[in-house]
Amino acid sequence: MAKQDYYETLGINKSASAAEIKKAYRKMAIKYHPDKNPDDATAEAKFKEAAEAYEILSDDNKKARYDQYGHAAFDGPQGGGGFGGGGMNMEDIFSQFGDIFGGGFGGGFGGGFGGGGQRQARVKGSNMRIRVKLTLEEIAKGVEKKVKVRRKVQADGVSYKTCSTCNGSGQQMRVTNTILGRMQTATTCGTCQGAGETISSKPNGSDAQGLIVKEETVSINIPAGVTEGVQLKVGGKGNEAPGKNSISGDLLVLIEEIQHDTLKREGTNIHYDLYINLSEAVLGDTKEIETVTGKVKIKIEAGTQSGKILRLKGKGLPSIERYGTGDFLIHINVWTPQELTKEQRQFFDKMKDDENFAPSPKKSDKSFFEKVKDMFS
Repeated sequence: MAKQDYYETLGINKSASAAEIKKAYRKMAIKYHPDKNPDDATAEAKFKEAAEAYEILSDDNKKARYDQYGHAAFDGPQGGGGFGGGGMNMEDIFSQFGDIFGGGFGGGFGGGFGGGGQRQARVKGSNMRIRVKLTLEEIAKGVEKKVKVRRKVQADGVSYKTCSTCNGSGQQMRVTNTILGRMQTATTCGTCQGAGETISSKPNGSDAQGLIVKEETVSINIPAGVTEGVQLKVGGKGNEAPGKNSISGDLLVLIEEIQHDTLKREGTNIHYDLYINLSEAVLGDTKEIETVTGKVKIKIEAGTQSGKILRLKGKGLPSIERYGTGDFLIHINVWTPQELTKEQRQFFDKMKDDENFAPSPKKSDKSFFEKVKDMFS
C-alpha cells in the first residue's frame, strides 16, 4: 500500500517553514495522542504516521532528499534515516520528540500502547504564571532573573498507598454489551484521578491532597532579543501534584518591556532622536550617544541637514530567532531657536539673502518619503 505524502499527512504545503512544520505536527500528535485515544488502533496509526512525517521534514537534509525523490529516498538498505517502514514504537517516538508536547501529557508509556496492557498515568501539577519586566539593556544582552514564587509542594511526612479502586493502574476498565458484542473501554480512575495512589496519611497544615504552599527562589534565564508578550517556560517549577510518581507543573513567564525614556524599539532596530543646534549643523561636531550596548561617539558632518538618519550597523537588538542583529538609527533634528538677542537677529537678517543660506538640495539628497522607505527596507 502506497504511503501518503508527508506534507499531506501534516496538512501543510512544501513551502512551510520549520516553525509551521513543528506546529502542524504538534497539532496532529495531540489530536491522535494515546492519552486522548486509549486502545484506538486507528489513532495509534495516525500518531505514528505524523511522527514519521515530522522526522523527515524537520531534518533539512532528509527533507531535501524527500522533496527530490519522494519515499524512494528512504527505501531499501541504502535509504537510511527513515522510520524503516513504521518500525518505531511509541517509546521511540516519545524519546525522540518528547519536547514537542511541552509536558502536556503524561510522558512515556508504562504498559505499552496498543498492546492490551494497562499503563499508569503520571499526574501533572498545575502551571503557574508570572510577569517579568525587562529594560531594553537587559533585552539586548539577555539576563538571568531570580524571582520568588509561592508554589504548592508535597508536605514532608505525607505517605501514599496503592489505590484500591484501580489497583495502581490509574484506570478503570468498563465492559458494556453492544450489538457487536462485549466492548471493553478504559477510563481514568475516579478515586485517584489517574495517579494510581491515594493518601494514607498527611501532616497537619497540609491540604486534602497533602500539599503545602512554599516560597521558593527560581532562576530564569531569559535569552537576548525577547519581545513584549513572549512567554517562556521554566519546566518543573509550577505546582507539584500528589503521588510518588507525579510530576510538577511548569512556571510560565510572560515578558513585559519597560519603555525607554529616549530610545524607541522597532523589531530589532532602535531609533533615537538627536537634537543639535544651528552652529553644530553648520560647523559639524562630535557627539557621544548612549546605545543599548554602551556609549559610542558619532561625527556630525559640517552642513548636516535636519532629518538626516545615521545608521549604526549591528548596534540594535539581536533577533531571538538568531537572524542577526538590528541597527541603531539616529535621527538628526536641527533645533531652531525661538528667541534671539538683538545681535543674533541682526546677524540672521543679514544672512537672509546670502547665497550660502539659500536652500539648494542636491539630487543625492533624499526626500522625507525616500528616507522612510529606506528605513523600513
